Amino acid sequence: MPESVSLEIGGRPMVIETGELAKQASGSALVRYGDQNVVLCAVTASAKPREGIDFLPLTCDFEEKLYAAGKIPGGFIKREGRPTEHGTLSSRQIDRPIRPLFPDGFRNDIQIVATLLSVDPQLDADVLGVCAAGAALAVSDIPFEQTVAAVRVGRDENGKYICNPTLPQYATGGMDIVVAGTADAVMMVEGGAHEISEDELLGAVEFAHVEIKKIVAAINKLAKKAGKAKRSFPIKKVNADLEKWMRKTFAKDVTKAMRMVEKQEREEAFSKLNRVEAIERVTKKDDEIRAILEDPSNKDFEKIVKAMEEDELRTMVVDEALRPDGRKPDEIRPIWSKVRYVPRAHGSAVFTRGQTQVFSAATLGSISDRQRLDGVVDLEDKYYMHFYNFPPYSVGETRMMRGPGRREIGHGYLAERALVPVLPLREEFPYTVRVISEVLESNGSSSMASVCGSTLALMDAGVPIKEHVAGVAMGLVIKDGKYRILTDIQGLEDALGEMDFKVAGTTKGITAIQMDIKVTGITVDIMREAMEEARKSRLFIIGKLKETMPKPRAELSQYAPRMIVVQIPPEKIKDIIGPGGKMINKIIADTGVEKIDIEDDGKVFITSLNGESAEKAKAIVEQMTKVIVVGETYLGTVTRVIAIGAFVQILPGKEGLVHISQLASQRVDKVEDVVKVGDEVMVKVMEIDGQGRLNLSRKALLGGGAPANGSHERHEPRREHTERPMIERAEPVAGAGELPRRPRRGRRGPGTHDE
Repeated sequence: MPESVSLEIGGRPMVIETGELAKQASGSALVRYGDQNVVLCAVTASAKPREGIDFLPLTCDFEEKLYAAGKIPGGFIKREGRPTEHGTLSSRQIDRPIRPLFPDGFRNDIQIVATLLSVDPQLDADVLGVCAAGAALAVSDIPFEQTVAAVRVGRDENGKYICNPTLPQYATGGMDIVVAGTADAVMMVEGGAHEISEDELLGAVEFAHVEIKKIVAAINKLAKKAGKAKRSFPIKKVNADLEKWMRKTFAKDVTKAMRMVEKQEREEAFSKLNRVEAIERVTKKDDEIRAILEDPSNKDFEKIVKAMEEDELRTMVVDEALRPDGRKPDEIRPIWSKVRYVPRAHGSAVFTRGQTQVFSAATLGSISDRQRLDGVVDLEDKYYMHFYNFPPYSVGETRMMRGPGRREIGHGYLAERALVPVLPLREEFPYTVRVISEVLESNGSSSMASVCGSTLALMDAGVPIKEHVAGVAMGLVIKDGKYRILTDIQGLEDALGEMDFKVAGTTKGITAIQMDIKVTGITVDIMREAMEEARKSRLFIIGKLKETMPKPRAELSQYAPRMIVVQIPPEKIKDIIGPGGKMINKIIADTGVEKIDIEDDGKVFITSLNGESAEKAKAIVEQMTKVIVVGETYLGTVTRVIAIGAFVQILPGKEGLVHISQLASQRVDKVEDVVKVGDEVMVKVMEIDGQGRLNLSRKALLGGGAPANGSHERHEPRREHTERPMIERAEPVAGAGELPRRPRRGRRGPGTHDE
C-alpha cells in the first residue's frame, strides 16, 4: 500500500504518494493536484561516480505526454518526439533550484524524470514537476538534505495574490511568477508580468514562500514515514597536499590575473596557470604532487584553480569593492547601439554593452505565420516569437553547431516574456512578429542585451510598442557572512558568483524576471536590495535606448508587407472562400496579394507587399460581401448570353439574368443586338427569388418601366426563366436559336411537348 500525505494549496487538494509506482528507482513520488493533475517523478543515481569530471552530472526531464490531456499528436508522426518548448522550460525549472543543493563533490550520475500522467489543460502543471522531484529525492536513498518545492503566483481582478492560478487568471492579474525554494530560502524566481512594481513582485515571492513551506513540511512528513535510508555515496574531494602547494605556488599569479581589465588578457593569464606550468614548478621533493599533476584523469588541479579564482573574486568585491574589470559595484559597462543596421530586414539593431553584443532582426508576417502550439496545456497561438542564438564564436570557441539547446530556448523565452506586455493589440497591429537575437559577443548578460536590442529592432520595424524595454543582470558575492550586490555582471562574475538575477522592464515596472541561486538560498532583504539597484540600472539603460530610437518609426520598411483588415459578416465567409478555396485563390491571383487569411469571427486579413494590391483585394472582398438590395442599381459585366437574355455579374460571384424583355425599351429580337459578353451595363435589381436568384432589368433604367412586382413581359414560358440556374451550356434547337439543354430534373424545355 502506498504512503501519502495530504494538504491544501491554492484552494485545491494536493496529495503526495510514494511506494506504489516506479519502485525500482532510487526514489519515486506521485503528486495529485486538484481534480485532473497527476505527475509522477522518479529519480535514480548511478552506483559509482563518473570518473574524470569536475561537475555534478545531473539530468532533469519533464515528459509531456499528450494522453495526459486526452489528445493524439497532430501531423503524420503520432509518437511524441523532441520536447516542446514548454516541456524544455519545465525541465529547466526542475533543474535550477535542485542542482545547487547536492553535496559539493557529488559525482554520481543523477537522473530526474517527471512524467505528466494527467493534466487540466487550464492549469499548468510545471510547478508540480518541481514538487514531485523534491518529494522523490526526499524519499530516495540519494543524499539530498533540503527539500524543494515550487508554486506559481498570479493575481485576481482585485490584485489579491493567487496560488497556482488558471491560464485565464494569468491575463486577469497581469502576473505569472514561479517561485521555488526550501523551508528556509528562495532558490529560484522566474516569470513575466505587466509592468508591476518591485514591491508587488517581492510580495508575490513572500506569498509563494509561505505556500512552499507547507509543501516542504508535507514532503518531510512523508519521508519520515516512507523514506529510504540514505546510501553512502563517495564525495569527491581534492587532494589536501596539492591544494596547499597550489595556493602557495600560484597565489600571486591568480591575484594578478584576476585584476586584468580586458577579458582576453585575463583569460590568457589564467590559461597560463596550467598543468605544464605547474609541473615545471614542482621541486624534486614533491614527487606526490608531480604524480597527481601528470595524471590527466585527475581533475583536482582545475578544481583548485577555480576555487582560488572564486576566493580572489570574493576578496576583491567584498573587501575592496573592486571588480575584475575595474568597475564599481553599481557601475554599468559602456553602451552603444545602432538601428537599421541591415537594409532588407524589416527592422534591425545592434546593442553593445561592454564585451556583450547582440544583433536583433524583426520580421513582420501575416496571421497565418503565427506559431501553432499543440501541447498538453491550452496555450494560445503565438503572434510574437523571440528566438535567441548563441554561436560558439561569441565566446571565442569552436564547437559543433546543432539545434538550439535548453539555454537558448530559455533565454529566448525570457526575452519574449519581457517584450510581450508592451506589444500593441492585434486590433491595432494585425501582424505576426518574429525577432531573432544573434549573440555576436558574450561576456555576461547576453539575454538582457537581446531584450534591449530587440526593443530597438521592433521600433525600427515600425511596430508601435508602448514603451522601451531594457534588462540588466545582477550578481551577488558572499564572503564570511558579508555580501555585495553587483550590477551588470560579466561572465566571470556570473560563473564565480552566487547569484544571476535578471530583471527586465520599462520605466513603469517589471515585465520579466529570472533568478538563479548557487548557494542554499537568499533572503527577501537581499532580493529587495538587488531589485532596487536593478531598477536604477534599467532606467539608465532605457535612457540610452531613447537616445538611439526615441519612438517607433511611423512607416513600415519598404520590404515589409502591408496589412489591411476587413470585417465581414461571418455567414459571408463561405462566399469569400468559395468551393474548394476557388474564390479566395482567384482573388489572390487577380490582385497579386501575398495571402488572405480569414478568422471565424469574420475578420479578413489581406497581406500584400504593396498597398495598391491590398486595396484591390479589399474592394473585391467588400463587393463580394455586400448585401444586394432589391431596387438598387449596379454597374455589371455581361458574362454569358443565351437566347432568352444575358447574365450580368453585378458583384464578384454574384450574377443575375436580364431577360430579353428587360434589355431595352423597345422589343428585342436577338440578345446580341443589344449586348455581348464583356459589355458593362447598368442594371437594376428587380427581384431576389426564394432560391436567391437575381432578376435584373436594364429597361427599368431607360424609362421603359417594369411591373412593380418584378414580373416581365415574356417571349418564352416562365418555366424557362426559372430553370436558368441549372444552365451550364446551350445546344441549338431548330427554329428556336440557342436554347438551354434539357435539365436533369426531368422537366421539359420550351419547344417540346409533354408525352
